[in-house]
Formats: sequence, C-alpha cells, structure tokens
Amino acid sequence: RMVALLGATTLMLVAVALWVLPAAAGGKHLKSQKVEVDIIDDNFILKWNRIDESLRNATFSFDYQKSGTDNWRKLPGCQNITSTKCNFSSLKLSVYEEIKLRIRAEKENTSSWYEVDPFTPYNKAQIGPPEVHLEAEDKAIMINISPPGTKNSVMWALDGLSFRYSLVIWKNSSSGEEEIKNICSIHKIYKLSPETTYCLKVKAALPKASKVGLYGPVYCIKTTVENKLPPPKNIEVSVLNQSYVLKWDYAYANMTFQVQWLQAFLKRNPVNHSNKWKQMPDCENVKTTQCVFPQNVLPNGIYLLRLQASDGNNTSFWSEEIKLDTEIQAFLLPPVLNVRSASDSLHIYIGAPKESGSKPVSQDYPLTYEIIFWENTSNAERKIFKNKTDFIVPNLKPLTVYCVKARAHAMDEKWNKSSAFSDVVFVKTKPGNASKIWFIVGICTALFAIPALIYGVKVLLRCINYVFFPSLKPSSNIDEYFSEQSLKNLLLSTSEEKIEKCFIIENICTIATVEETNQTDEDHKQYSSQNCQDSGNYSNEDESESKTSEELQQDFV
Repeated sequence: RMVALLGATTLMLVAVALWVLPAAAGGKHLKSQKVEVDIIDDNFILKWNRIDESLRNATFSFDYQKSGTDNWRKLPGCQNITSTKCNFSSLKLSVYEEIKLRIRAEKENTSSWYEVDPFTPYNKAQIGPPEVHLEAEDKAIMINISPPGTKNSVMWALDGLSFRYSLVIWKNSSSGEEEIKNICSIHKIYKLSPETTYCLKVKAALPKASKVGLYGPVYCIKTTVENKLPPPKNIEVSVLNQSYVLKWDYAYANMTFQVQWLQAFLKRNPVNHSNKWKQMPDCENVKTTQCVFPQNVLPNGIYLLRLQASDGNNTSFWSEEIKLDTEIQAFLLPPVLNVRSASDSLHIYIGAPKESGSKPVSQDYPLTYEIIFWENTSNAERKIFKNKTDFIVPNLKPLTVYCVKARAHAMDEKWNKSSAFSDVVFVKTKPGNASKIWFIVGICTALFAIPALIYGVKVLLRCINYVFFPSLKPSSNIDEYFSEQSLKNLLLSTSEEKIEKCFIIENICTIATVEETNQTDEDHKQYSSQNCQDSGNYSNEDESESKTSEELQQDFV
C-alpha cells in the first residue's frame, strides 16, 4: 500500500545529477539525468529519468556517505539497477544526520561518479497516512488511530506521542463534510444519527516540526439502533469548599448513575486504555443527578470524567467525556463584585475570591470576565467582556436600579473553562446633571413664588373682609363732609325708590363773595356781591341739596 502512495507525495528532494557517460565507439555523450529522493515514513525511494535512448540498456548504481566520514559505501538496494527506481529503506542510519549520495551509469564503459546534493532524512521525510479502526454506537463513533509508520518506526521513534490528527467526516448519503482538528489517537464523535452510514478520512501532523501528512483511505461504518436509555448530558463540575460537585441532566427518573475517571495523558497513547478507567469514590450507584467527591481523590493534573445511567435492566452508553483540570478548576471560583454608581454609569471592580483559609487565588492565568447587567424592572440583559478588573459601564439611566453579575473565563491553548456566576449586585444610579439643574430651578422658583403667594393671600383676605365684613363706623374724613342724616340716607335709602326732580331756575341768583382782610387797627369783613342771571338750563339736584342752596342764599341776603 505504501508503494502505491509514492506517486502522491507532495514533498520531495529533487537533485539534478549532471553526469556524462563517454561513448564506447563513437564518443557520443549522454544527456543529463534528474534524481528524486522520496521519503514517506520509513520508506526511502530513489527515482530518476531515462532521457537518453543510449541509456536504455545501461545499469545504475548508488553510493552513500555519512556526515563526518570520507568513506563511500554501496547503497543497499540500489546496485546495478536496470529500472529507474530503487528502494534503500533497509539502510541503517540516523535519520537526523546528513547523508550524501552519488550515482554512476554502467554500459560497456563506466561513467564517473557524480554527487547528489546532501540532505537530512528527517527534515525531508513526509508523514504518511495513519491506520484507523472504527467502533460504532447508536449516536457515536469511536476512532482508534495508529501513528504513521511501522510498529518499530525509526523515522518517528521520538514523535509517537506528539502526533495530532485531523479528520473529515460526512454522511454517506450526503456531500456535506465536517472537519475536526487537533484530536488524539483515541477519539469519540458524538451527536450522530442512529442507523446511519458515516465515512471519514484521517491525516496526521507534527506541529512542532511543522509537518502535515497525507489523508489516508476512506473508512465507512454504520451506527447501531438507538439504545433504550440515552447517556447523561450537560455534565458540569464545580468546587465547593474541599470537594468537587458533579451535576448532570437526565430525561428519566428513578435511575442509577456511576462516574468514572481517567488520566487525560493516556488518550495520547495509541494502545487500548479501556481498562484504565477507575470508579469515582462516592459516585457509584447514585440515585440523584449529582454527586460530591473530595478533592484529594484526584491529585493535581488533568482528568477525563464520564457517566453512565442504568435502570436495573438496561444500561446506557457512556456519556460524552468532560475534562477536569484540578488546578484551574480550583482557581476558577466565582469573582467578587464591587459596584459604585454615578449619574449615568457604573464603576465595577472585580476582585478575586478567597479559597478556604483566606488564601488568595493565584493570578498567574489570563482571565476574561463576562459581565451581565439589566434594569431591575426589565428582563433585557446586556453582556460585555473585559480583560480588566476595573472599568466603567457608561450610558445608563439616572435614578435606575441595575442588577449586575459576572463570571471568569480562562481561554487559551491549554484551558477553556468558565466559573460560575457571582452573586447578583443591586445598585441604583445617582441623579443626572439635568435633574440637578431642575432641582435648583425648582428651589429658586419656590423662593420667589412663596412671597408672591403670601402677598396674594393677604390681598384676597382683605377683599373678603371688605365685602363680607365691612366696618360699621365710617372713617373720620367721611364724618367731616357728611352729616349724620346724609350718611343715614346714603346707607339706608337703597330700598326706597329714587325720584329725580327737575327745576327751572328763573330768578337771578346772587353770589356773595366774602373777603376777609386783616387790618392792623381792627379786623373787619368786607362783602362784595355779584348778580347773575340763570341761563335757563335745567338743574337736576336732590331735594336736600336744593334746600341747602336756598338756605345759603337766605343767609347771604
């Protein structure tokens, strides 16, 4: 099978050997030949072209020389070759040392040796396709991958545990492909359909050496009939004091569960490790969907956990395996939040939790924090991610109660783990600048409005007193000009009918003018009078006023 793949190699060492074979009779020279060195795993192949027809009956031989020596030795498998290809895989050499090759042609006469450019086998080697063995379940396929090369491979002797694999899988009835990268030699593909044929192909890689191999042949397998009991799902592990708490979901009640663990590094070993799984203490024949086991059961390291369900008569397949890193699992406890409010923002500080004994958690690992907050009166959540432990969330509403919670994520090449969420913190934002301005305006308005209101109330009370509670005694200035009888008529004549009286004055009125002069010797009064005649206009006066005028005229006469 390996020989059939030689034509598909993509990386090869091409050496152009320029050599000339003298002609035996006519002195004719032969054309140049191109030599190719193909190395796949532990297979070493030399190929060249027979360009000149005069070389049709010639034979070819190769010699090799190890680095640091001057001795040329015959290359096994490549002596007196009549074809244009030879295999020197039987050569025992160090794949990390440089090697030189030389070639000559033999036909009646023997040509001179011409050297091929030196090369290091390991650097030029191509990774071949790995061997694959498949096992089917109802909704999963177990893949066992053997490393490239032979069992006693020389080329990859130091890289057996360093291989990483990629595969492409698809339904046999569909052309849609899914690629899965960076898997170990034993891998399980979940969430497949029962009674369905799946096909896949696998290739190997050495990341440290920057080598990517070739895809192997296609393997197909059909999943089994769906099992009566599904495996447990949504498995999570958390830390509580000095114990681990394992929780999971299951569709049926009255079930019994068991938990097993395995050291993760065994997954890289291509040998079968099904007998390496161990029973988890305190998690055997569990009747609930959780179990608690002490931390000292698993020393520091990375482990795989799996669960199985049983109802007494039937047993489920093993669940999907989850990874437990004891170091980071203990590290990723829920963070502690300290939140301070401003008018339109929240100042959030994320503190590290405390382990038992008030020992602070290590901060040697890069963390990303997921913060979720929402208004207390709404279920609309907003989510942000921060790499800092001190930051501000802007553009919030003033005088609003917000709920805040957070959790930590460790995401790098080694870990992809999240802590549980912290306790929810409730905080109310402070009034904004607009609220302060309106508050000041309100105070100023009140300062001006209160005196005006007091003055208005006083004026209103004065009007009410004047209308409904008038004073019984007129003021002194009214008494001076009005007699008691006139005042009485003014106040009490409202009920009497008012009669207008008109008079025609025909007689001549005499207006007397009194002039008072002061003499030094004696005081005396001097009277002067003026006669006037009425113009004949009507007089509309009150009867009392007419009487008063007549009395005054009589006094002056």
